[in-house]
Amino acid sequence: MNDSPPGPQEPARRIVLAGATGTVGRLTAVRLAAAGTYDVALLTRDPAKAAALGLPGRLVGADFASPGTLRPALRGADALLLITNDPLSPEHDINLLHAAAAAGTPHVVKLSAQAVTDPDADDVITRRQRENEERLRASGLPWTLLRPRSFMSHALDWRDGIARHGIVRGLHGDSLNSCVDPADIADAAVQALTGTGHVGRTYALTGPRAISAREKTATLSEVLGRPLVFEEISLDQARQEWRRRMPEILVDARTLSAERQNRGSKAAVTDGVREATGHAPRPFRTWATEHAPAFLTHVGA
Repeated sequence: MNDSPPGPQEPARRIVLAGATGTVGRLTAVRLAAAGTYDVALLTRDPAKAAALGLPGRLVGADFASPGTLRPALRGADALLLITNDPLSPEHDINLLHAAAAAGTPHVVKLSAQAVTDPDADDVITRRQRENEERLRASGLPWTLLRPRSFMSHALDWRDGIARHGIVRGLHGDSLNSCVDPADIADAAVQALTGTGHVGRTYALTGPRAISAREKTATLSEVLGRPLVFEEISLDQARQEWRRRMPEILVDARTLSAERQNRGSKAAVTDGVREATGHAPRPFRTWATEHAPAFLTHVGA
């Protein structure tokens, strides 16, 4: 019989999420918390505001534009999920990578986009994503790249029109996009952050098949149990709507992206979700069913 005391417990693997309050960051935080075996640090510029989201993990004040706040936040990290969303601020990726290198972070998982593989994609957003990938590969840090197609959750932008009028308004309603459920992206992120065999890998993440905005509208109509109409808008109308939310350079990027989709450049389906996670990608109907309450109750200001 061995009466010797048990040895000291291994310290919990420390994972830092940069971009924790975004769609994929939030889902990743929840999944890591459910595992219960990780020390998860959530980087946020405004911890008080982030606390209102109720995210699991430790909120750590850090500003992507301020290198001095990033180095202590990454100290001791075993892995970093790197999500940035401002293509007009390339210093965010630069600062985070410098901090990760200074901290000796063993693994960086970067959320990029499938558009970087399209030679016809030359808008400012895609150019910035390519540059950020190149920076990561040149950093000397072990890396994994996640390249999703459009998020299924972008359909949430239709909530007001559905709740108020039963109408979805959109550009190029029959163009196809092999959009992916953000939950599948988060699953891939968790596997890359915590598993083995992912260093140096690139995962192209899509849904199980390409789908149009018109078909999404029909699916939402069935899921919600109410008639919905898809209303095609012109490019000029789309650009006017985008201008309310973003500067002209991003309006131009959105325009070029929509035109590429209309030419069929975003319809290809990959097996990346299964490669990264071991499970099949979720179809749009599954995503719509899970998020039906958001469409039934939401009416914007």
